[in-house]
Amino acid sequence: MLLIPCPHCGLRDQTEFSYCGDATVTRPATPEDADDAAWIEYLYMRDNPKGPHDELWQHVHGCRQLLRVGRDVTNHEIKAEDPS
Repeated sequence: MLLIPCPHCGLRDQTEFSYCGDATVTRPATPEDADDAAWIEYLYMRDNPKGPHDELWQHVHGCRQLLRVGRDVTNHEIKAEDPS
């Protein structure tokens, strides 16, 4: 179980949060001009990082804020959190 520090509510259990994905993925700048390959890259192609990684988590059973959390995926240590 992870303990995630919420900047609004303090240290909270992982069960209060919903994982929202990779925080480093960027949407195509002009969606109407993006081709199928750009959309496939954005929607489906993800790295499988080892080590520190930025993730988005929403505190759904608390303040409902979206947080950018730095987590080491090898040992689950939370490095930092930042309101998004």
